[in-house]
Amino acid sequence: MIDFLRGTAVYTESDHVVLDVHGVGYRAYCPNPYQFQTGKEYTVYMHHHVREDAILLYGFGTREEQKLFRTLLDVNGIGPRVALGMLAGSRPEAVIAAIQQENVTFLTKLPGIGKKTAQRILLDLKDKVGSLYDSDAGIGDFAELRSLNDPDLQDPSSNWAGAREGLLALGFSDEEIREAWRKLQAEISADASVDQLMKQALKQLYKA
Repeated sequence: MIDFLRGTAVYTESDHVVLDVHGVGYRAYCPNPYQFQTGKEYTVYMHHHVREDAILLYGFGTREEQKLFRTLLDVNGIGPRVALGMLAGSRPEAVIAAIQQENVTFLTKLPGIGKKTAQRILLDLKDKVGSLYDSDAGIGDFAELRSLNDPDLQDPSSNWAGAREGLLALGFSDEEIREAWRKLQAEISADASVDQLMKQALKQLYKA
């Protein structure tokens, strides 16, 4: 099993990065592939997924993301794509805090997670996720990440509101997010999903 790869990022797309490792290109599907700048060397932590019709690699910038991804796969009904979408929508510590605090509202704002799936996550993982971190540093800041009183988040039908919350959870400032939104408005379609908006915004933010 491949646990990590160290190589140079040679190509990024909306859902993956290609690493050159001693002349071999490995495609790794990532939560936020634009964090890997082409031409730079990275250590990427891997999940090696084998199924009947494909062998796939999922890559993460930190060991914590890798651990949480694998833990999410233990939940019935959550496959690699859904788990990847959850990590694209928030930081690992925010997802863990939401599970520990049984915050269904936060979980259902993540891509691909409905209320029933969120409840299943809480049931299966509430007593397990605490062991994913050596300490709970940063977990106490979870309430600040939610920003539920922000006027932009009052309309649950607003896909940008969901994308914006995910970007806040990733640590971007309001000013950075507003600037990315300003640049995106002329490019995106009116029916763009939360996932699509986040990927486009991240592309803009990592260019900055």
